Amino acid sequence: MSQRLLPPPEAGADDPPRPRLGRSGPVGVLDIGSTKVVCLIGRQDADGRLRVLGFGWHRGKGVRGGGIVDLDQAERAIRAAVGQAEDMADTRLHRVTVNLTCGQPESRLLNVQWPVGGRAVEESDIRRVIAEGRARAEGDGRETIHAMPLTFSADETEGVADPRGLFCSTLTARLHIIDAATGALRSLGACVARCDLDIAEVVSAPMAAGLAVLMDDERELGATVIDMGGGTTGMAVFGEGQLLHTAQLPVGGGHVTNDVARLLSTPVAHAERLKALYGNAAGCTDDEREMLSVQLIGEEDHQHAKVPRSMLVSIIRPRIEETFELVKERLERSGLTRAAGNRVVLTGGACQLGGVRELAAHMLGKQVRLGRPSALRGLPDAAAGPAFATAAGLLAWAAGAGRAMPDIDLDSAPPAGMLRRVVDFIRNRL
Repeated sequence: MSQRLLPPPEAGADDPPRPRLGRSGPVGVLDIGSTKVVCLIGRQDADGRLRVLGFGWHRGKGVRGGGIVDLDQAERAIRAAVGQAEDMADTRLHRVTVNLTCGQPESRLLNVQWPVGGRAVEESDIRRVIAEGRARAEGDGRETIHAMPLTFSADETEGVADPRGLFCSTLTARLHIIDAATGALRSLGACVARCDLDIAEVVSAPMAAGLAVLMDDERELGATVIDMGGGTTGMAVFGEGQLLHTAQLPVGGGHVTNDVARLLSTPVAHAERLKALYGNAAGCTDDEREMLSVQLIGEEDHQHAKVPRSMLVSIIRPRIEETFELVKERLERSGLTRAAGNRVVLTGGACQLGGVRELAAHMLGKQVRLGRPSALRGLPDAAAGPAFATAAGLLAWAAGAGRAMPDIDLDSAPPAGMLRRVVDFIRNRL
């Protein structure tokens, strides 16, 4: 799966920086989730702002826990979403930027040193130190998706954002590495290829969600994005304007639905309806008196059981509590509790359940708000909610937002020897 970084953002002297597309034509992104597949096609207007040309949505199939489990079903869902977007945009996609939720993504920090020899640091040195970090991070069955420099040190001078032109003997980079299982990535690539599409880039899903919903001050002062999807919950910690950590938890809104279906002995479709209409993560005094009609599995359509709403709440709340307990544990394990600040932004379709925001504030001990994607021109109202934050963030990333040192192709390694080029050629085609 080839990945190519796009040129840097450009901005006028008096305007805030805006993402710049890497090509003049439309760009497409694909959010492949357990409950839905979303395709957005966008381009840049003359004023530098993004406009959505096409939007496609289809119910997710063939995906479980963020990974492809049925190529045929996943292909049909992707083709349907892409087809809708292409028809609306009146264009044909060949390459897409895709979200990363499969392959048990892991995030870690790595220090890499590179000898410079007393001369001025050049772009090639930065590319070499990034390539060295990627090489060190490679493990059996794992593939590096992102190798993002957080900060540099030029000899004893620390906290350097851009070391180009500085003289030093040793250049040290603090890298944020995100990798995933190679097998799952190849399955993802094979599924997208069956839809006659190439993958331009694979992008961390919680990072993309953060790009869509965080304010600049939140990125700078510290915030944790919790992306509550159908099959997984992603979290991303931002601080000092950078992505510091990501994690993925194997629990999502679909697990809540399954809990309701199993414990009330009702079909999954009816459980989803009960959750959407009456579900809440926090109870109230009227819940005991309000009775809900529950269709039972195997019974005639007109035969329903009556249960108090409090029973539905008692099923939903423990699963949401479990989710935030896992988030809290991962945040503490990362050692970034202080860097994450006092702000949590919830996004994703599952965060829209009543009482979730209040429960998150209570369990995490932080200020919590719901995050919706920033307004994009041409984006339908139906796609302006938290459930579509990842897709909006993918479009922003494809347009150049959120990249460290965007004027350098950090994925471009220095020229390799003939043997290395042959090995890479074979590896990339297997």
